[in-house]
Amino acid sequence: MKEKALGEEVLRSVTPGQQIVKIFYDELTTLLGGNASELNLEKPARILMVGLNGAGKTTSSAKLANWLKKQGKAPAMIACDLHRPAAIEQLATLGRQINVPTYSPPLEEKDVLKSAKQAVDWLGQTPHNVEIYDTAGRQEIDEALIEEVRRLKEYLQPQEVLLVLDSTVGQNGLAQAREFTNVAGVNGIVLTKLDGTAKGGIAVAIANDLKLPIRYVGVGEGIDDLVPFDANEYVDGLFEEKW
Repeated sequence: MKEKALGEEVLRSVTPGQQIVKIFYDELTTLLGGNASELNLEKPARILMVGLNGAGKTTSSAKLANWLKKQGKAPAMIACDLHRPAAIEQLATLGRQINVPTYSPPLEEKDVLKSAKQAVDWLGQTPHNVEIYDTAGRQEIDEALIEEVRRLKEYLQPQEVLLVLDSTVGQNGLAQAREFTNVAGVNGIVLTKLDGTAKGGIAVAIANDLKLPIRYVGVGEGIDDLVPFDANEYVDGLFEEKW
């Protein structure tokens, strides 16, 4: 960007300030990869949602199910957070709200792999063509969380592993993305809380450092407030404070 900003095109321009802004705009849009890439929904069409507590993983799972349903898919949701009964009930409640079948493990079940196998049995008798697994989170990444995500990934072999990331976390989000990518092979980001004052600049750092595409962004608390990522709109937001 510096090289282009000091180039002849800018120096000879009637409006060098606008020309420089355009250089930043174009470079950021290119870096962020344009529009969201399509999800791989070939059978068995499994999507593993990972991330820390508080990022909005459970609500994003339901929002994604709702969005896919509107696209003509038949999603089913599976609660895999055996540490927080409230998360299981939250997913079940959201499932009822959007009329999407949802698997809730028994409250006494503590083995995530056993629970996943029971869920797969349940799915065999439940009409669906996309599976969304809401995994457990923690306040911070620890060995137990990493091992749980690793075991689920190994067993389920999902085509999509989406990291749900709070857009307000700053550079700590990059460390989270690195850790989850190393363990679970993250291949896309769901960026939440872009309706607040934060610009979500962490997206630029992730795109630059890890080359991970932003698949969806959360722009509100409503069940419909999840939209496919659009790099042009996102960069507009960075420059014009739209988000």
